[in-house]
Amino acid sequence: MNTTTHRPARRPGTSGASSWRVVDIVVAAVLAAVCAVVFWAWSNLLYPVVGTAAVAYPPAVGLIAGGWLVAGVLGGLIIRKPGAALFCELLAAVIESFLGTHFGLLVVLSGLVQGVGAELAFAAFRYRRFDALAAAVAGAVSGIFLGVHENILYNYEWALGHQMVYVLLTAVSGAVLAGLLMHAVVRALAGTGVLQGLASGRAVRR
Repeated sequence: MNTTTHRPARRPGTSGASSWRVVDIVVAAVLAAVCAVVFWAWSNLLYPVVGTAAVAYPPAVGLIAGGWLVAGVLGGLIIRKPGAALFCELLAAVIESFLGTHFGLLVVLSGLVQGVGAELAFAAFRYRRFDALAAAVAGAVSGIFLGVHENILYNYEWALGHQMVYVLLTAVSGAVLAGLLMHAVVRALAGTGVLQGLASGRAVRR
């Protein structure tokens, strides 16, 4: 009698598919380091200019908020594992704090909040959708978290209407800059083969 047992095929979303490998950790750390430089430039070079230009209508600064959200969405799109978005956004913020910014250590708290937003969005798709829609939603939710957090921390003296517009603009900026733009970047990178060995690279070859 044949007693050989056959293991059932692993489905997407099972523990094997969601467990992190060494290559995932390394790539996520590299992504975070690169994005930290972007964060630093956004905080120290772009933000002062835009902030001055938007002095007549401060909520307009929310239009550039997506630049601070790219790490979470990019990490989620490339690594495609639970925790990737939060890991990349938070680590990028930690590295930015070491690079130096006038926001000080509060950037770490911001990274945590923004990373949670992106992570919840990918979790809502059960880590099975990483298309343009999922990327835009992740960017938008992360932007909403950023907007609400900054209204509490920095913009508490604004009128409620200004605060609501700010959250709307951070959500739109997150959807476009961190969501759709990063989705296009991942597609371009995957097309060159540099993401081979990662879930995002395999998905493009299918």
